[in-house]
Amino acid sequence: MLEEVDARIVGILADDGRCSFTDLAERIGLSVSAVHQRVRRLEERGVILGYGARLDPELVGLPLTAFVSLTPIDPAAPDDYPQRLADLSAIESCYSVAGTESYIIQVRVTSPAALEALLAQIRMRAGVSTHTTVVLSTPFEKRNYLDGVPGTAADRAPRTP
Repeated sequence: MLEEVDARIVGILADDGRCSFTDLAERIGLSVSAVHQRVRRLEERGVILGYGARLDPELVGLPLTAFVSLTPIDPAAPDDYPQRLADLSAIESCYSVAGTESYIIQVRVTSPAALEALLAQIRMRAGVSTHTTVVLSTPFEKRNYLDGVPGTAADRAPRTP
């Protein structure tokens, strides 16, 4: 569990990873050095895993998104599917799940033909059957899941320039 101040810092950074220490300090009500120390500790503890730009998949040439369920053909086979597939750059995320399937992966590709080729590659490498759901649109994505954390909602209200 995070202290309230740390939760507020994490909430702000989750919405705006480019927020400066000065801006964070103003919004939290601490000194810049205190905010810097807290962020560094959150990084060291693994609470903050990294920072990155959110890209528009269509504008970078990857307009087709799909979720692919992986079900082992041989339940006795080693459960090493993530390692077998880790170098496939089209796989954006991999989730170990409970249920009929063992994993669900999110993929982004250039076209239906590219998706078909990727699925064949996945089945061959991992020895799994697949079930694919193609995404038609994405009303929202990468929501900040700290919205329910006390003390953070007001700090993430949209800022006016």
